[in-house]
Amino acid sequence: MQKGMSPKLLCLSVLLLSSCASLLFDPIENTIAPAKKIELATIDELVVSDLLDCRVPTRKPTIAVYASAFTDQTGQRLSNSMYASFSTAVTQSPSAYLIKALKDACKNNGGFFTVVERIGIDHLTKERQIIRSGREQNNEDNALPTLLFAGLLIEGSVVSYEANETSGGAGARYLGIGISKAYRTDTLTIQLRLISVSSGQVLVEKLVTKTILSVSLTDDVFRFIEDGTELVEIESGVVRNESGGLALRSAIETAVLGIIKEGEQADYWSYE
Repeated sequence: MQKGMSPKLLCLSVLLLSSCASLLFDPIENTIAPAKKIELATIDELVVSDLLDCRVPTRKPTIAVYASAFTDQTGQRLSNSMYASFSTAVTQSPSAYLIKALKDACKNNGGFFTVVERIGIDHLTKERQIIRSGREQNNEDNALPTLLFAGLLIEGSVVSYEANETSGGAGARYLGIGISKAYRTDTLTIQLRLISVSSGQVLVEKLVTKTILSVSLTDDVFRFIEDGTELVEIESGVVRNESGGLALRSAIETAVLGIIKEGEQADYWSYE
């Protein structure tokens, strides 16, 4: 039994050593985080850190984002060659990322924009009506202040999602012991435009493209032992897919930063 077990142990040792070597020396594999326990929820910061530290104008522009102002117009479904998928490749509420980018722009310096609520405008107006009717019944004279009006609108959409735009890989096998790596890229494109409410003019327009990378690494052993009568096959692998939500956030924040910089060059904002 000892003679029969040693080839199996040898194959397993070679596989483990090859896996450790790939983890130590492979630059892409080093970016793959090990398995972790469930973590508590955290407050996400901006992906594009440069957006936090831009200059703040002397007068903050008031900007509004409506519910239909920034939507997914691609109709792209998750790519799956095995079965039909009804899940979309892009979130159906990208305006949430846009509002966060606008609110957190220049956050370290006090904020760049004054963002007014328009996505839940129906709820807001109904609540104000309830408050107003309650004060009238109680004969209270203090009236509600008027809502802030926005001088700027920001609109746009996710205009394209190209799935599996490029793919490839490489591998090698020697004496039944092999290692292979494969990659795939998707491309996400968004468009944002800043509009003047008073004139309807499109002041600034930005088109941003972000690549989404997926990488897989596989190790395997395929050997016949016991005088070629017993087969040993061992496989291990790991796949990392770049988050589509993070890619969309990065593209939106890059577009907002570009709008701020182009508006500064066009003297749309004034600074001290």
